Amino acid sequence: MTPRLFATAITATLLTTSLPTRAADAPKPKPPGRDPHTAGYVTAKELPDSAVPPADADGNFIVGPTHPKAPELTVNESVPQGQVFTLTMKSEDSKIYPGIAREPKTFGTPDPANPNKLDVTTSHPAPYTRRVGVYVPKQYVAGTEAPFIVGADGIDKNLFTALDNLIAAKRLPAMIAISIGNGSGDAQGSERGLEYDTMSGLYAEFVEKEVLPLVERECSVKLTKDPDGRATTGCSSGASCALIMAWYHPDLYHRVLSFSGTFVNQQWPYNPATPRGCWEIHQHLIPESPAKPLRIWMEVGDRDLLNPNVMRDDAHDWVLANEHTAAALAAKGYHYQFSFVVKRRPLRRQHETAVAPRSAGVRLEGLSDLRGNE
Repeated sequence: MTPRLFATAITATLLTTSLPTRAADAPKPKPPGRDPHTAGYVTAKELPDSAVPPADADGNFIVGPTHPKAPELTVNESVPQGQVFTLTMKSEDSKIYPGIAREPKTFGTPDPANPNKLDVTTSHPAPYTRRVGVYVPKQYVAGTEAPFIVGADGIDKNLFTALDNLIAAKRLPAMIAISIGNGSGDAQGSERGLEYDTMSGLYAEFVEKEVLPLVERECSVKLTKDPDGRATTGCSSGASCALIMAWYHPDLYHRVLSFSGTFVNQQWPYNPATPRGCWEIHQHLIPESPAKPLRIWMEVGDRDLLNPNVMRDDAHDWVLANEHTAAALAAKGYHYQFSFVVKRRPLRRQHETAVAPRSAGVRLEGLSDLRGNE
């Protein structure tokens, strides 16, 4: 699932047009807001607008909505500019992901005998081409092993700009960023859904065996093998993928940055070992597994609350899934940070932006201890 934009406001003319009233024309319910102090919400420290928790803080935080754009996301020609390579990967060259697709305008249907299982009959083999963007900082020393971050859903120019500024300010080490495009589609039956929502280490293994060697070869860099020097990041299903990568392969990754993580049941094909997909992370996997050496940053906003009809099934509530994951991490003693963005007052449309742009610098600064093997 890609980051969502707020819809354009309906004009006053349309709102006041006189039309016959029919039941079908009844207004749709507004997406619910949520008071983060109600029962069931994780106990959190409330921060004023424009404030975000420091990168090294553990625990839960409530942050306001009216943050200015993070200064690290503005291109600054006075600092060293990294080089960006664009690589291409084809499904025919992959031994792990040969490619699938779901027919347009088709969807799966719930299995009547198992509400956690979705039957998808219109998915079939299909080729894909993906692009991989690789950012190499100007400060990278040829021949040394560098720390790096792997991101989902394609080339992320904002990330590259932030790294230019943060590395120049010595708030981050000279690290490489690898933005990997998905294999197309979304949700169950698609290549993107297969890659990002599957509860296994397969995607991390795909990155390790097929992406990283290509990056080292084509970009003339060396990437650290130290998991303390490796991070994952993503938004929505890409954020789920980031956590799944580290969860199943803590031997490869110790840092996770998650924005609006879709920690719900979108896994396909059905796996009886994890019948509720990514919902299992907080329900069973974190509580029932030995603690892993992970540091996790999560952010989600009440704009991600679904409409009331969908929310009746809590397994499909983005916000609740993030809350439960935070609570599970806290109970297990993990180093983690969970921030929930709330609308405290009416906002102008330009302020209703995603969480990542206004706090990207702080979140990335949490990676300042990434280690390479120089």
